Amino acid sequence: MELNSNVAAVVTGGASGLGEATVRALAAKGVKVAIFDMNEQKGETVAKDVGGVFCKVNVTSDEDVDAAFAKARQAHGQERILVNCAGTGNAFKTASRDKQTGETKHFPIEAFNWLIQINLIGTFRCIAKSAKGMLDLEPLADGERGVIINTASVAAEDGQIGQAAYSASKGGIVGMTLPIARDLMNDGIRVNTILPGIFDTPLMQGAPPNVKEALAASVPFPKRLGAAPEYAQLALTMITNGYFNGEDVRLDGAIRMAPR
Repeated sequence: MELNSNVAAVVTGGASGLGEATVRALAAKGVKVAIFDMNEQKGETVAKDVGGVFCKVNVTSDEDVDAAFAKARQAHGQERILVNCAGTGNAFKTASRDKQTGETKHFPIEAFNWLIQINLIGTFRCIAKSAKGMLDLEPLADGERGVIINTASVAAEDGQIGQAAYSASKGGIVGMTLPIARDLMNDGIRVNTILPGIFDTPLMQGAPPNVKEALAASVPFPKRLGAAPEYAQLALTMITNGYFNGEDVRLDGAIRMAPR
């Protein structure tokens, strides 16, 4: 797909981190971008910077997502590009014993469900609603109507201690990539997923310097954290290369996560 001012895009989680980098990369190509995010202040700032539109969205809410797509489409028309970056994390062992008290406990089921609702079902909700709108678009070259990019994590394949819910949510995104690409193949909509490793996002920037240094040293090469524009670069490659479809691609400096 050619990126220009005739193309509209939606980026979930677009107010910061990987999503923000993708918003800025798309806008630099002339694409009209709508930002879906919970952070109104940051989202409005990024939207103003790129001449886009901000939509306050909780991806676990049908009503929020419907209203956001309606607002984005009113401003820019039907999107041909959806990039799903919205997500979060938590960490609890499946079952554990307190070393001091001896008390046993298990992963809180509500916390497990909360993460699945945001990362996995929230991603699918946006995919399904965006793809439905793409079906009405006139096809471009090769019959293409749209492109969907999802964000999983290397934890989908080598999750660490305490990441049962996070890995399940990201593994679900990987697992549904090919079936969704097959669902949409006759309508000219491509679907791919990126599995980022350890990236220097706002969440990571709050970690102590020694922690970040240790994480960077654990990457085989290059020995540093990933930069958000590198994620955006891969997302744009997946969008512009018309033969890129049904793929799950690690972007991680060859890291394989240890148990902890």
